[in-house]
Amino acid sequence: MLHYKSILKICLLFNLAALVGCSSAKLPKVHYKQYSYDTIYTLDDFDLSVLLKNPLECPLRVWVQSSDVILNAELSAMNPITVPALTDTTFILPKDTDIKKLSYASRLGSTTQPIINKPMELPYKFGKKYKVIQGNNGNYTHNSDWSAYAIDFNLKERDTVCAAINGFVVGIVDAYKHGGKGKEWKPYANFITIYNKETGIFTQYVHLAYKGSLVQQGDYVVAGQPIALSGNTGQTTEPHLHFNCLITEHSENGLKSVPFIFKPNKASENIKEGIFLSK
Repeated sequence: MLHYKSILKICLLFNLAALVGCSSAKLPKVHYKQYSYDTIYTLDDFDLSVLLKNPLECPLRVWVQSSDVILNAELSAMNPITVPALTDTTFILPKDTDIKKLSYASRLGSTTQPIINKPMELPYKFGKKYKVIQGNNGNYTHNSDWSAYAIDFNLKERDTVCAAINGFVVGIVDAYKHGGKGKEWKPYANFITIYNKETGIFTQYVHLAYKGSLVQQGDYVVAGQPIALSGNTGQTTEPHLHFNCLITEHSENGLKSVPFIFKPNKASENIKEGIFLSK
């Protein structure tokens, strides 16, 4: 029979090993993108035609660049090329353009889309109540244009996340397994992006569980519909749901966080850390 002190020592060692295992997760080697699009080239006797194919239910802005200084100056004058939802757009380049010297970058949305601030549902099941663990302009991670007006709710791992507003799924990442508190983990969160054509607003649901998406890209979802399972991926200190509303802008991220309203009249700017919100 083991002595009490021996049992305690074993338990402490086990717990320490578990903690070390959790905190020693390595950063993923692969950086997954939330969407993809195609570029197709056609060369004739006079020109090089480049076809941009947008498979998303929202506009897509594409920047085309070249390592050739003269050509890149010409491209800069036409960038970004806005490709409407589910549309193909062609642009013409000189025939002698070296395809291998072309590169592309893209961002969601169009800057000409009017924005309407429409009240939304809380992003979880009816009858549930969750605590706000970080509000607008929070010191930890809500201190940039990308996330200034986001709200963090203390959903536990694999709690159900619901759509806050109707819209089309335009982005999904659900292949990451781990998270960590350092900034280096920020690009490695699982999340879903939904676009509402009426309001011009993108809603994002972040830190989702590994393979926790319940929808697919292109799906149309309605407010209150389960879309994912909450998790603890990306830059986190505990399991939670990061909910954010974003609009289009020309910047590195391509989107910026904006204030929003939960029904019936809960302005995000007035939702403080520590309060509970029930649906």
